[in-house]
Amino acid sequence: MDEDTPDGEAPTAGDPRADGGTERAEPTEDVALDPWGSASVGDYADLFEEFGIEAFDEVADDVVDPHYLMRRGVIFGHREYDAVAEAMANDEPFAALSGFMPTGDPHIGHKLVFDEIIWHQQQGGDAFGLIADLEAHSARGMSWDEIDEHARNYLLSLLALGFDAEEGEIYRQSDNREVQDLGFELGSKANFSEFEAIYGFDGETNISHMQSVITQTADILYPQLVDEPKPTVIPVGPDQDPHVRLTRDLATRVRYFKVTEAFASFELDDDERQLVRAAYDALADPDGDGAVDDAETDVRCEDAADWLADYEPPESVAEAKSGALDKLEAGGKEPLRPRVRFFDRNATDEAFEALIEAVDGEKRVFEGHVDAFDLTRGEAESVAREVEIDHDGFGFRQPSSIYHRFMTGLTGGKMSSSVPASHISLLDDPEDGYDKVRAATTGGRDTAEKQRELGGEADECPVYELYAYLLAGDDDELTKTVYSECVNGERLCGGCKEQAAELMREFLEDHQEKREEAEELLDELDIDLDSDRRGTGGEH
Repeated sequence: MDEDTPDGEAPTAGDPRADGGTERAEPTEDVALDPWGSASVGDYADLFEEFGIEAFDEVADDVVDPHYLMRRGVIFGHREYDAVAEAMANDEPFAALSGFMPTGDPHIGHKLVFDEIIWHQQQGGDAFGLIADLEAHSARGMSWDEIDEHARNYLLSLLALGFDAEEGEIYRQSDNREVQDLGFELGSKANFSEFEAIYGFDGETNISHMQSVITQTADILYPQLVDEPKPTVIPVGPDQDPHVRLTRDLATRVRYFKVTEAFASFELDDDERQLVRAAYDALADPDGDGAVDDAETDVRCEDAADWLADYEPPESVAEAKSGALDKLEAGGKEPLRPRVRFFDRNATDEAFEALIEAVDGEKRVFEGHVDAFDLTRGEAESVAREVEIDHDGFGFRQPSSIYHRFMTGLTGGKMSSSVPASHISLLDDPEDGYDKVRAATTGGRDTAEKQRELGGEADECPVYELYAYLLAGDDDELTKTVYSECVNGERLCGGCKEQAAELMREFLEDHQEKREEAEELLDELDIDLDSDRRGTGGEH
């Protein structure tokens, strides 16, 4: 979750659209995601295959007036962003949060996340920006004096770019007791073996580093402690996805009740359930007109087993067929009837009794679960959450996330905080920013003649990325013009870099003026930027 370094690989998946986006490509290699190292993403399409990140294109049409980073394909993936888009479209509560590890100056890579948080705030969401100071101290060995200085710079840029501190919330991990208390509770549902699997932690990993991970999961869920559980999006680079995956798991583990669809007395996993649903639908509604009375339909488990035996399932669930068949055959003449099942996961006795009372319509009560026949899945989820919250539970929803592409370094390859020429700090002197862009590597040909003949390679050009990710702002026509003129040989690199350099200088001048204006506002906020903490110093 914490954007702390401009390190990252260039986008390489597919051919870029003229508006700055890219098409999906087929997976080509394994992917390694390390939240504290240089991200290794050989092809962004691999993330769909390896980690279940979904293509943002699948939800893009549901977003009203999308941000330009969405329109141009810079935001390329998501987890369950449809829940946020639906809340946004219906003027329902939602939130956006991201964190920043204060290990250096804020840079143009951080601006992507700043902009995403601010845009969601402008769409009506509750916005949260946090300083991951505990992580900076434990994982990077930063002194508290260094953390204080960098934190101030991050927050000034966030405010200068338009974050409304009166409507949103800014905090430091080390000062937020609610986050720390929540982290303690979440930690009771995590174990070292999954830290090994997710992060590669071993016997040499310090305990504070592990603690900072749990604190980050609490950060991600913190917006749901404010007012009520709500759809919450975490804008991040793909290297931060391990934090999102762990948090989604923990948000589920602390829930009082698990709500699933069931068909009979036995349990099914998700893939088996899909196959049994197909069998039931085929037998209960052979005409496919949806006219099914579940209470009157006489479908037996053995009937469904016979149907499933001849069914060719989709490849994605083919391996579940034998397990589903075994369970249906063992069910024999037991009626197959859809119902919603509430499992007691962490509920108190009082909460479980309250759930039974809250379930309307036909129901059956068992030790450890309740079957309801007159509720939809969505209605059942709402009932379970309301009972949980009424009995001192959290009622968390799984957080959503969106993922943006990494920016290429101005010198080519990875953008690195240790190579000043490869990136632009938001604190750079405007003339230095101008000079860095003028000196940047491009996707141009060796000579002007070849450029005019063959066209440039905008999809491999760090300067074109500057237009698409930052300099063109909301002006899609500018990115389209730059791209088309480049690939058609009408635009030469010298003039293109001059235009980009001028725009960069103007951006930095404007941003730094706004940072100065934000100084007074920051001083008025209830956030301590002069920590009195003492530390061990050095790397941990």
